[in-house]
Amino acid sequence: MKLLPIVSTLAAAIIATCALTNSAHAQIKLRYAHVGVANAPQTLYADEVAKLIKERTNGRIEIQVFANSQLGGVGEMVDGVKSGAIQMGHHDFGSLGKILPATAVFNTPFVYRDAAHSMRATDARLSPALQAINKELIEKGGMRIVGSLFQGTRELTSKEKVLSPKDMAGKKYRGVPIKLWSSMLTGMGAVATPVEVSELATALATGLVVGQENPLPNIFNLKLYEVQKYVMMTDHMQSVLSVFVNEKAWQGIPAADRKIMEDTMAEVGKKTLDWDRDTSAKYRKDLEGRGMVFVEAKDGLDVEAFRKAVLAQVAKDFPEWTGYIEQIRSVK
Repeated sequence: MKLLPIVSTLAAAIIATCALTNSAHAQIKLRYAHVGVANAPQTLYADEVAKLIKERTNGRIEIQVFANSQLGGVGEMVDGVKSGAIQMGHHDFGSLGKILPATAVFNTPFVYRDAAHSMRATDARLSPALQAINKELIEKGGMRIVGSLFQGTRELTSKEKVLSPKDMAGKKYRGVPIKLWSSMLTGMGAVATPVEVSELATALATGLVVGQENPLPNIFNLKLYEVQKYVMMTDHMQSVLSVFVNEKAWQGIPAADRKIMEDTMAEVGKKTLDWDRDTSAKYRKDLEGRGMVFVEAKDGLDVEAFRKAVLAQVAKDFPEWTGYIEQIRSVK
C-alpha cells in the first residue's frame, strides 16, 4: 500500500510528459489558395513560405498550397477565406475590395517610391495604414492581411506607340475588373474596358481592346507579344500582392508560431524583390526577341504626364483615400 503514492506520482508524470510531447508535435493544417501558375513568382513564394514554416515550427504548422485556382477563382478564394473553408490566400489588395473597398489603396498607381518601398509600406508591422485597414477587415470580413509579395512593376502595352495620355484618348484599354483599374486607365486617357485575364489575348487579337497593362513576366507568359507591338515603361504600378488569413484560424495559432509565420513571410517577401530583379532583364530580352519594342523616357515617353493625370483621377474618384495615401508615402 505504501507504493501507491509513488505509483500514482509516476503515472501522473508519464501522463504529463505524453501531453507535452503530443502538444509539441500537434499539427495545425492550413489550406492556402492562389491563382498563380507553375513557376510564377507568386507560386514560388507560397511554396517557399509553406516549406520554411513547417521546418521552423518543427511540423507544428503545415500549410497545404493549392495553386492555379484549384480551389476556385479570386472571388471564391476570398469568400473561402472569409468563411474559413480556406484558411489563407494571396492576390491583389484590391481583390479584398468586396469586403472593404479601402484595401485597394495599396494598389494605387504611382504611390510607391520604388519596389522596396512597396514591400515596407505593405508590412502590417510597419504600416499604420495597413494596421488601420486590418482592424476593419477583421470586423467586416473576419480576416486580416499578414504578408505581401512583389510580382513586378506593371507596364503599358499597345498595338500603337504611346508617349502621353493624349495618345490613348478615346481608345479601349483592358483593365483588371476592379474599380481602381478603371480609374487609372481613365486618368491615362483611355476608355477602361474590364476583361478577365483568361480572355485577354482574344480581346487584343479581335480588337475589342487595343492595349492593356501587366508586369513583364505576365506579358511574356500570356504570349501577348503575339498581339501587341509596344511596351511603354510607365512603371505606373508596383504589383504587390497581399497575403490574407482567416482571423479565427489565425487566433487559433499560438503567438510564438504566428511570429514565426510573420517573420518567414516577410523574409520570403523580400526575396521576391530579388527574383524580380533577376528575371526582369531576362523577360525584356525575351520579349524584344519576339519583336516587341520598348519605349522609355529617352524615346519621348512622358511618365510625369501619366503620373499627374492618373493621381488626379484617383483623388477625384477616391477622395476618402487621401489619408491612407499620405500614410503609405510616409513609410520610410
